[in-house]
Amino acid sequence: MLGLMHSRSFQNDPKHLGFVLARYKFVAKMLDGFDRVLEIGCGDCTGASLVQAVVKEWRGIDIDEELLPKGRQTAVADILNGRWLDGGLFDAIYALDVLEHISEEDRALRNIKASMKDRGTLIVGMPSLESQPFASEFSAKHHVNCKTEKQLRQTLRRHFSNVYIFGMNDETLHTGFGPMCHYRLAIAC
Repeated sequence: MLGLMHSRSFQNDPKHLGFVLARYKFVAKMLDGFDRVLEIGCGDCTGASLVQAVVKEWRGIDIDEELLPKGRQTAVADILNGRWLDGGLFDAIYALDVLEHISEEDRALRNIKASMKDRGTLIVGMPSLESQPFASEFSAKHHVNCKTEKQLRQTLRRHFSNVYIFGMNDETLHTGFGPMCHYRLAIAC
């Protein structure tokens, strides 16, 4: 079932929902078999179903209480306010379409890392800096921290030993030429 936010997206721009779900499919493939997983910025949880199907335990947090669906393992929380444990450290954390909204990225990443087990995995997804001339007026207004491939790698390497960057155009995931990527996915551990 589509949540409130993605129902509107499907009505206004159905192909965009396909792009969003492709990102969640990537996360599900990467985190298949993990025990405890946290989604930061889970919103209406539309994509969470793909990840929940392959992990033992899923939790989601978001700062917008109105988006959170009832009956799911979700809570209102802001990762800038500290680490999030909810029963213990997480094996993996992912945040799709979150980091571009946060100007205090190092504070957020320190809190994310403090919420993870020592050998935990973080997956981050965000629009590329190069895509911003094509962003809608609404998106451009709220995207305060988009990055080039190099900038995203440098940011994550300040907090994690290993960083792997992928590009995404529409539903296609690749390792092609960074400046031509509309969206970036990074795995950090």
